[in-house]
This record gives sequence, structure tokens and C-alpha cells, in this order.
Amino acid sequence: METETATRWLTEAEQCAWRTHLEVNRLLTYQLEKDLQPFGLTMNDYEILVNLSESEGVRMRMSDLAAATLQSKSRLSHQITRMENADLVRRENCESDRRGLYAVLTEHGLETMHKVAPHHVDSVRRHFIDLLSAEAAAELSKSLKPVAEHLRGHRGRP
Repeated sequence: METETATRWLTEAEQCAWRTHLEVNRLLTYQLEKDLQPFGLTMNDYEILVNLSESEGVRMRMSDLAAATLQSKSRLSHQITRMENADLVRRENCESDRRGLYAVLTEHGLETMHKVAPHHVDSVRRHFIDLLSAEAAAELSKSLKPVAEHLRGHRGRP
């Protein structure tokens, strides 16, 4: 006979922290997305451009890029097709693995990254960083680090 474990309901303070996190996450994502629209980019586009621009040779294997951006390979493939049509990236075959493909940042993609990055950083500052004291930002980072590490360890697991 199985015994049920009692649900550990959130306290009022825990519920407040959780709901505030959800609201801030949604509102901030919405605002950052809105601020990228004039450039014809989504947050997913921008994240891909950042990953590629910071990678050696401005290229990444598609499977590594999918993992880095937390997208399924199928979803990333559709995203890359759209970005190829905008001349932001291109696909290249992987010489060492005929089944593998690279996503490569194009010259136009790199120029776009250089043009958009200052605006994006300004948006992040206006809507997040500058609203926190240096101490609060450091405490927030310290507080969220164990959550990020825990979740990184659970990627791909139920």
C-alpha cells in the first residue's frame, strides 16, 4: 500500500516570491522582445546571434546551439531557416560528421549584432539592472545561482 506524502504548500512569503518572479520574468521578456521588434528580431533570434558571435569561428554545431538555447532540434531548425532567409546565419556541413550541421553567423548577422547589442543592453539596463542597487543585484545573482545550477543538472531529465 502506497502512502501519500503531504503536499508542502508554499507559505505566504514563498508564494509572494514565486509569483513576483513569474510576473517579472513575463513582463521583462515581453518588454525586451518589444524593444527588439524595430530591428526585426525576436529574443530567440538575439540569443542565437549572441551564442554564435561568442563562439569560436562564429559557428556552432546545431545540436550544441539547440542545447545552449534550450530549444528542440526541430524548433531550432525552423528558427535557423527563418534567420537564413534574413541572411543572419547560414548552415554549413560538418566535415568530421556528415550528419552534423553548423549554424554560422553571416557578415550581415555580425553587423546586425553590433548594431542591435547597444540597444539591447540599454533596454536591459532601463528595465532591470538600473532598477536594482549594486547590492541587490549581487544578492539576486547569489540567490538564483543555486536554482540555475540545480536546473542545469536536470536538463533532459524528468
